[in-house]
Amino acid sequence: MQLQVPEDSPWFGKTLTVKELRWYNNAPVVFFEGIEDRTAAESLIRAILLIEKDHAELPVEPDAWYDHQLVGLKVVRDGQEVGEVVRVDHLPAQDLLVIRQADREVLLPFVRAFVPTVDLTNGKVEITPPGGLFEELESQDAN
Repeated sequence: MQLQVPEDSPWFGKTLTVKELRWYNNAPVVFFEGIEDRTAAESLIRAILLIEKDHAELPVEPDAWYDHQLVGLKVVRDGQEVGEVVRVDHLPAQDLLVIRQADREVLLPFVRAFVPTVDLTNGKVEITPPGGLFEELESQDAN
């Protein structure tokens, strides 16, 4: 396990030991040794706890991926690379792939109609986005 905190955090570069894990309202709550009160716990409010998992132990589900598997994949449209997946945004209606394309980010609904192929072996996703999503808008002169 690794704890990611901002460099200005008093916990930056320090090691913490997990004392206990409990579930409250379907959310995990971690208790650390040496963090005995609310003030100390609040100092960890922007921390991210990373847990390494042996991917060989993960259940195999068709058409199911973890965010870390998608981030960094090349995005290919009609055989041409058009960008790279930089993150996955999870929204109530559906997930969105956030694709960096040159100097901008494009949000693409992560649904089979727009992302028919995810190829982890070759490091790419193939997309069939709706028209206009990846094309630059041409400026028109008003007369």
